[in-house]
Amino acid sequence: MFFNIPTLLTWARIVAIPLIVGVFYLEGVGTAQQNLIATVLFVVFAATDWADGYLARKLNQTSAFGAFLDPVADKFLVCACVLVLVHLGRADVFVALIIIGREIAISSLREWMAIIGATKSVAVHMVGKLKTAVQMTAIPFLLFDGHVLGFIDTHLWGTWLIWISAVLTVWSMVYYLQKALPDIRARSR
Repeated sequence: MFFNIPTLLTWARIVAIPLIVGVFYLEGVGTAQQNLIATVLFVVFAATDWADGYLARKLNQTSAFGAFLDPVADKFLVCACVLVLVHLGRADVFVALIIIGREIAISSLREWMAIIGATKSVAVHMVGKLKTAVQMTAIPFLLFDGHVLGFIDTHLWGTWLIWISAVLTVWSMVYYLQKALPDIRARSR
């Protein structure tokens, strides 16, 4: 199951990272075009997150490797884009530290909970899904960094959304830590 269709879609999210970053180093391309290309790439590749899960279930091609790679690809894509946004001055470094720090902390927590056999206490929850949805909306808004339909300021909306996602990021981290705390206490003696 290393190279089935759903897993290839997941790999595509990882391959997309240098493409999205590279857009901002293209010579002879204006900033507006770079923004549009990066936004379209992000949206297309972010959509593979839904597609890979759907196809894995539909084609009966679920695998332990796919279940591992899917969240890793999501985290790589989000973290890389947040770093690009910080570099471009479109996101605050504090937001990046919150988002990336949470991903490291919760990934480590989930790994440790798996080792002690308590993965159910840190299973994906609605607050985590909401955090991801807000991040996946904020990032293309900030990548685009312009006006849509002449009046929707994507930078303004993206800035608000990335800060909301930072709050949701902290909230979800606290939630997962609280859920894991009883198992941590019971097994750390």
